[in-house]
Order: sequence, then structure tokens, then C-alpha cells
Amino acid sequence: MSLAVDVTHRFGSFVLDAHFVSDGRLTAFFGRSGSGKTSLINVIAGSVRPERGRIVLDGLTLVDTEQGIFVPRHRRRVGYVFQEGRLFPHLTVRQNLLFGRWFTPRRERHIGIGQVLDLLGIAHLLDRRPGALSGGEKQRIAIGRALLTSPRLLLLDEPLAALDDTRKEDILPFIERLRDEAEVPIVYVSHSLAEVMRLATTVVTIDDGRIIATGPPAEVLGRRDLIASHAVAEAGALIDAVIAEHDQSFGLTTLRSAAGSLQVPRLDLPVGTPVRVRIRARDVMIATTRPEGLSALNVLPGVVTALDKTDDGLVEIGLDCGGLRLVARLTRKSVDALRLASGRQVFAVIKSVAFDREALARAPGFAADATAYSGQR
Repeated sequence: MSLAVDVTHRFGSFVLDAHFVSDGRLTAFFGRSGSGKTSLINVIAGSVRPERGRIVLDGLTLVDTEQGIFVPRHRRRVGYVFQEGRLFPHLTVRQNLLFGRWFTPRRERHIGIGQVLDLLGIAHLLDRRPGALSGGEKQRIAIGRALLTSPRLLLLDEPLAALDDTRKEDILPFIERLRDEAEVPIVYVSHSLAEVMRLATTVVTIDDGRIIATGPPAEVLGRRDLIASHAVAEAGALIDAVIAEHDQSFGLTTLRSAAGSLQVPRLDLPVGTPVRVRIRARDVMIATTRPEGLSALNVLPGVVTALDKTDDGLVEIGLDCGGLRLVARLTRKSVDALRLASGRQVFAVIKSVAFDREALARAPGFAADATAYSGQR
């Protein structure tokens, strides 16, 4: 699965100038509102014909302005899901799901309704009408309808933006499962750092119409210079870990990572499951000696690698913990009192309760039952 984009197009005074290549299963376009994310997916979808450029999806050229190639939207086989489900209110869920299927030639239909019902957990909704569905259910139906066109690419434009936090948590596990099991490459548009960290296999960061970084989530989203202007309160690090054991008596799960062991609220996933762990800078305390008599269960040895002052009078401390990069945010007074400097050995202290729903997710590529996972914490 690969997507190569090299396009330039002017929308009035706004210029989209995008160049990237992604081999990821879920490519996340991340940036502030107005940065050009939706404009870019409209070019990929074929809704906009770029002034210059080339787009190639899995070896198939969709656009090549030099060669005069422009595959029209209806022939691209690209599924598009908007912020709102845009379901037909007079049709049942079953009828909505099957609507797009009729536009796909029979010989090109490779995704069946049974597979979609299983992936998205919507079999029990077939006889309902959209007015009787929750926001999260509507989005799952919209995704299912797009999947049943057997698309070469699925575009999700801020699909959770209109949902409250509870509904987002309901649908995120299904998007994870879609990423890992549907075998359809996905482009996911979002300005939510938490969503991108949880879902993406490749991150494309966009600012003012230009691509400023492309790469793995841990690499791109760990750079403060890329995300500070978007979500400074959410700055932090993303690390890979594996479930080592469960402690039934205390309701905890132990994770094994290169930085050391972490104890988090219990996960309903098997031992050996790879997971993603998001450690926010605001949740990390620093000690210069190994602390004792402390309620926090997670203490990771590390070395200070950087001290960067922020605009709000704080200091972001870069840490190397066993080869993994962590970030802590402290006041200048704390930095001065601890006499922190690059090269100093310290201990990163993280409370187990800091690992909430937004901080833990199963890693891409691990197939699991989405309904079981959604109730893990």
C-alpha cells in the first residue's frame, strides 16, 4: 500500500503545495484548522483538479498534469467519509450501507456486507433508520457504506469532530480494527493530537498549505518544534511497549518497554500484546535521586538531553530513558532548584493514573475484538 502525492494548487490567496510519500496503513494529516488538510484530501479524491502535480496510488496514476492524466472522481474508487455521516434519513441502515455498492461493478466488489458488519459491529442496527442512531453509530454506518464500494483508498475527514468524548471512545477501537484488518489504505484528517498518536502509522504534518514533516508518529509527534503551535498542552512522547503481566488483585497491567517497566490501569488485552503508550510532558515529574515512599508506581532512570524554555515561562526537559525520548514540563524555579543541565542523570516519575483512555492503545497490526477493547479501562 503506497500513496505518493506531489501537487500544487491555488485556492484564491491560499496555496496548497504538498509533497509526500506514505507506505502506512493509516496516514494521518495533522495540523491546525485552515492548514490545508481538507483541501489536500479533496485533491486526492478528485473533487479538485490540481494546477500541477502527480498522484499515484499503489502504482495507479490518478493525476499527472504533464501527461494529461486526470482520473475523474467516480472512477477513482475512493471512499470519502465526512465529519457528519450524511446518511439518507428515509432509508434503513441496511439500505444506506448497500447504496454505494451498486456503483461498483460486480467483478470489482471484494468487500462483502458480512465483513463490514463484523469489522464495525453494526449488525444489530440494520433495520433502524438514521434518526434512531447515536452520533458514533451514524459514523460507523457512513464508514461501512464507503467500505462497501470496495475502495482503493478510504478518506476520513475529521470523522470524530462532531462527537463528544464518550462517542469518540466508542468508535476509536473500530477505526483501529479497520486500520489493521480491512486491507484498505486510509487517510485520516485530524487536528487532535490524541487521535493521531493513537491511530496513525504515518503522520503528515501540514501548516499553511505545506508539508513540514512526514514519518512515523513517534518521530514526528515527538518534535516540539512541529506541534508546539498546534497543541502545546499535549506535548509529550509516544513509545512502544508490550503487555508483560496483569495484576488482578490491584487492577493493574505491567508493560515492558525499552525505557523500563510501566504499571498502568488494567488492560483487557492478552499478555504479549504490543501497545502504544503516550506519556504527556505534564504528567512527568523529575527527581535527582531515586525516590522512596512515593505513591507514583513508575520510576524510569534517564539522562537530561535538552532544556527548552517555552513562551509561557516553563521549561521542557528532554530525557533519554533507555534510548527512548521522554519530555517533562517544569517551572523554571523547579529546574533551578534541581540544578538540571544536559547530561545529568535523573529519574522520570509518572503516576499510573496518568495513563487514561487517551494515553494507551493497542499498536497497529495487532488484530483484536474492538468491542472487547473498547471497555478495557
